[in-house]
Amino acid sequence: MLTKYDPFPDYQSLQNQMNRLFGESFGVRGRADEASTTALWAPAVDIAETPERLTFNFELPGFKQEDLTLRVENGVLTLEGERKFEEESKEKSYHRVERAYGKFVRSFTLPSNADPEKIVANLTDGMLHVELPKREEAKPKSIPIGGGAKTITTGPKRTAAA
Repeated sequence: MLTKYDPFPDYQSLQNQMNRLFGESFGVRGRADEASTTALWAPAVDIAETPERLTFNFELPGFKQEDLTLRVENGVLTLEGERKFEEESKEKSYHRVERAYGKFVRSFTLPSNADPEKIVANLTDGMLHVELPKREEAKPKSIPIGGGAKTITTGPKRTAAA
């Protein structure tokens, strides 16, 4: 028995995955019957790592320190805040509103070598800089090997000079 191939279920699945991807990226809410864990908006963040520390740089133009809450709990770094919409007055009315408003929450699982006891955060010119040093025992260490000729034993009665 021959069955005719129907490509449309595959296209529908691809369409659903793309809608979900772009919806999460651009803060579009899903259907009412879908569980949505993303906020309407979230600030962009760059995360970098060096041998000494992890660095998070959040874009937060217009925010003040008192508008933000930063915490580390159970190995998770969480930033929360809210951008409030200005009340419309009789002197001005908006023709277009493109900036996102409302609450946001960003959470990041930290690696086990991060030291949350020494976290430092500074808000400057609309950028929140968060630095988490790594624990001393987690940093890479160079171990010197004794000076001069080195003897390497590879088995009984065998030695080689390096």
